Amino acid sequence: MALAFTFPGQGSQAPGMGRDLAAAFPAAREVFQEVDETLKQKLSRLMFEGPPEELTLTANAQPALMAMSLAVLRVLETEGGFDLKSRVALVAGHSLGEYSALAAAGAFSLSTTARLLRLRGDAMQQAVPAGEGAMAALLGAEAEQAATICAAAAEDPATGVREVVQVANDNGGGQIVISGHAAAVDRAIEAAKAAGVKRAMKLPVSAPFHCALMGPAADAMAEALAEAEMRAPLVPLVANVSAAKATDPAEIRDLLVRQVTGTVRWRECILAMGAMGCERFVEIGSGRVLTGLMKRLAPEAQASAIGSPADIEAFLKSL
Repeated sequence: MALAFTFPGQGSQAPGMGRDLAAAFPAAREVFQEVDETLKQKLSRLMFEGPPEELTLTANAQPALMAMSLAVLRVLETEGGFDLKSRVALVAGHSLGEYSALAAAGAFSLSTTARLLRLRGDAMQQAVPAGEGAMAALLGAEAEQAATICAAAAEDPATGVREVVQVANDNGGGQIVISGHAAAVDRAIEAAKAAGVKRAMKLPVSAPFHCALMGPAADAMAEALAEAEMRAPLVPLVANVSAAKATDPAEIRDLLVRQVTGTVRWRECILAMGAMGCERFVEIGSGRVLTGLMKRLAPEAQASAIGSPADIEAFLKSL
């Protein structure tokens, strides 16, 4: 049964994440300590104790979620002798989780990944002035319908000016996230309701991620990624913006830059991994968001999550 590892994105963070791992395993403590030292911040204390409003800040949540995922993987390797290269067929991550996936597959070092994600979080937060952008969830919509709604809602009827509103995440199972100028997102919400979409609601986020407004952040990441040391991943990455395999470092750099302003095609990524033979999907890190999506996207696949010492023990026994 071919195995895929998936890595969660923003929204999966929670105070207390990693605390049990750090208490139980030296390998986990070493990951958290290296990230703390790289960022010159006690990020691990924020992960273990909160407060939630500080952990949720984009610049903290992104490296924290990566650190949690890599701590789980290091424990699998040191305690269970798990070898990702021989055991895992494909890796994929949701948004920032793509960096976690690449670090897990040896493309980036832990410290490089932490620095890239701190920069990415800061750049995404600063790309759009507060209040100018928004994101919304359209529940019960499919990607094509959501794209049509966004295209119609982009134009301000009062001025005729076209604003940005586009599909940010196609999570599958009728779960679409849109992103763009706040007024255009509001128009799209009303249009979605008029079109019979089951539920359309704004999300409590600090910036409009994965849309054209993130252009300045994409430029910042292009510069940083050009300078970052990178190797070919030990196993192929299925990339957010292409929903296809990638192993070439130059291609992956380009995909990571495009991901900042592009749609996270998670539904297509999961379907592609299934078509490539993956029948078992294991979410590595904090929470179970991707595992929940899997049950709608590929109900016939085996899906589980690893985030605690008990999860690690159960997974190693299942091999």
